[in-house]
Amino acid sequence: MSDKKIFLMKDKNIFLIKDKKYIIAGLVFFIALFTFPFWYNSGKAAPGPELKLTDKAKEAKECVMPTAYMRAEHMQLLDIWRQSVVRNSDNIYVNPSGKAFTMSLSNTCLDCHSNKAEFCDKCHDYASVRPYCFDCHIDKPKEIK
Repeated sequence: MSDKKIFLMKDKNIFLIKDKKYIIAGLVFFIALFTFPFWYNSGKAAPGPELKLTDKAKEAKECVMPTAYMRAEHMQLLDIWRQSVVRNSDNIYVNPSGKAFTMSLSNTCLDCHSNKAEFCDKCHDYASVRPYCFDCHIDKPKEIK
């Protein structure tokens, strides 16, 4: 009986040794297939869009916050503005340099960045985001003050 167990063990070991090359080849193929999108696109990111500022924005030379902050955090700033205006009836925003702005997407932001297709849409399309701001704030409607 013990000879039979040893014989089966030898058969299993032989079986595993014969298929070892297929298992390794299958693993290499799976890993290559699974990681293909990552290494294929490495270093090939499309350049960011070139934004066209309006003449008014060029004249202002300064936004509500610094450019780097606005590129990364403008949606969070707009959410804070919305909360302040709607919940607290606070309409004035004072930036870190002490300059005061009216908290209004339509009358503050879109006053300088009025060309939605050349300014907003280019970045939003590049980042594949669909903000809901323009569901209400389109064509610069006049807000009640």
